Amino acid sequence: MEYAIEIKNLSKSFSSKKAVDDISCKIEKGQLFSMLGVNGAGKTTTIRLITGLSKPTGGDVLVYGKSVNSQMEEIKPLLNLSPQENAAAGALTVWENLVFMARLYGFSKADAEKRARKLVEDFSMESELNTKAKTLSGGWQRRLSIAMALVTDPKILFLDEPTLGLDVLARRELWTVIRSLKGKVTIVLTTHYMEEAEALSDRIAVMTKGKIRAEGTLDELLSATGAPNLEEAFIKIAEEDKNNV
Repeated sequence: MEYAIEIKNLSKSFSSKKAVDDISCKIEKGQLFSMLGVNGAGKTTTIRLITGLSKPTGGDVLVYGKSVNSQMEEIKPLLNLSPQENAAAGALTVWENLVFMARLYGFSKADAEKRARKLVEDFSMESELNTKAKTLSGGWQRRLSIAMALVTDPKILFLDEPTLGLDVLARRELWTVIRSLKGKVTIVLTTHYMEEAEALSDRIAVMTKGKIRAEGTLDELLSATGAPNLEEAFIKIAEEDKNNV
């Protein structure tokens, strides 16, 4: 089995608090892997550790066999991140943002425009091509942010709370965009929306207080907890964790 990511006893402490507490898991190539948990569960910190934005206190992560502790420069070209915050420059149009991002990564003007055209087609952004990013709706801003993260053709795409703050319709439209990427790129998604993890994930890790409390397919989590849906499964796992403190 080829793993895109292997997390090995990964930890991150801030003063006396452990934001990530000795977690381990494996993410297969081409999988959509969701880290599910409430705010403060350690999801975003875990992504920061994998992407080199923060250094582990303990443990390691292997990305296609390369260590984040010693080979981060080799790992960086394999990854890209669509953060919680809007990544687009508000004064630039959709087209200008895509071309600018490609140029920022060192592509020639011709290559940058070629990549931008493909992303416009893939994400059906033709109608908003000349719209400034700051005037886009929340859903379109998130769509643009994901497209910008794909401009380098990464092997692994991190989506950190991609639908945070969106209304129900915009969230469902973005789910369609994310589904279209499945199998083309390994996706690591963080979310606290149960229905989002339920609808999109190949595998799910339930995080509370910096630990992975359960991990598996949706069916495996439902079977293990005897719950009828992921929300009830999450509550059972979280309550069990609370009772064990």
